[in-house]
Amino acid sequence: MTCVIQFIPGINEKVLPNVTLTRSRDGSTGTATFRFKSASLFEKDIKNSSEITGMFLIDDEGILITKEVSARFLNGKPESIEAVYIMKNREAWDRFMRFMERYGQENGLTFTKAN
Repeated sequence: MTCVIQFIPGINEKVLPNVTLTRSRDGSTGTATFRFKSASLFEKDIKNSSEITGMFLIDDEGILITKEVSARFLNGKPESIEAVYIMKNREAWDRFMRFMERYGQENGLTFTKAN
């Protein structure tokens, strides 16, 4: 199985996100903010197929879900999607990072650590 991101179950998001990570000083919690500019779910044939109920990060280990998803509009047209995934403990952080490592390898993404 491959690593995919979905907003509508069964429809893989084709646009690669910009992902920003933050982590608490003690490493016990963190957030990941995903920004999809011109997300493929805005395409005419997709947007009428179903409701967006969250962002689903799917890999061999299972599914990570966040319901914190919002859209940005410019002049009445959808411009981008933003989703926030919250990690409430070290185990959740480690699981998320395993997903991102697989997703990054499959899609040619790199991790750049902040200075």
